[in-house]
Amino acid sequence: MYSLIVVPPPCGGTDGQLRIADGERLAFGRAEAGDGLTIAHGGVPRVAGEITAHRNFWLLSNLSEDQTYVVENPEGAGEHLKVTPGRLEAPVPFEFARVVLPAAGDLLTFDVWAPRHVFGSVTRDGLAGALTAPAFTLDRTTRYFGVLTALCAPRLRGAPHAPLPTVDQLVELLRPAWPTVSRSAVHWNIDYLALKLRLKPGPDEAEPGRRTHGRKESLVSLALRFDLVREDDLAVLAPATGAVAR
Repeated sequence: MYSLIVVPPPCGGTDGQLRIADGERLAFGRAEAGDGLTIAHGGVPRVAGEITAHRNFWLLSNLSEDQTYVVENPEGAGEHLKVTPGRLEAPVPFEFARVVLPAAGDLLTFDVWAPRHVFGSVTRDGLAGALTAPAFTLDRTTRYFGVLTALCAPRLRGAPHAPLPTVDQLVELLRPAWPTVSRSAVHWNIDYLALKLRLKPGPDEAEPGRRTHGRKESLVSLALRFDLVREDDLAVLAPATGAVAR
């Protein structure tokens, strides 16, 4: 599995997601970058920066002369870090992040996903040796876990063969805990969950609607089969007691 997935900006000259393995580097900037990320905007330096995958986090180098870059945590209630001009290999710990580049009056963004985040056991009972790697790593305070819980909600509530909720129904289920939720945000989180849980993509020849439904069905089947989501997790859909992290 790749360490990082980079999602180009709408103005980018790169089609599709870019995948980086541990130890690999990805340059980004206005210049044609070969295998790198080209951002076709006159306000972006020709060689703007570089991303390096490092195990379960990543490093950002700011190669501009006078622009500070900001890396936002979309799940972190405003949490962000600044990478000043010339700073090399600043560590970024966020599981998924949004890189913001100031560009001649515009703010350009691209996303970086780091789905290999792992969590060790809290108790070791004095045992030596390596930890057992968890089969699935899910952070129950995140929005993607809220989306997964909403997907599983009808079946968790005692209807094992209930049809999966539509995207509009998911929006309504999530709105009490996530007031700004949108259809596009739900789709984004479904795509991210499919990547994080290492589900195979649907066949290329399938229609987009069928691929989306197939991903939802696979996510729910996996989550319920391995108890990734349980009935008590429905609390994350409530506004007061379990709001999903922002």
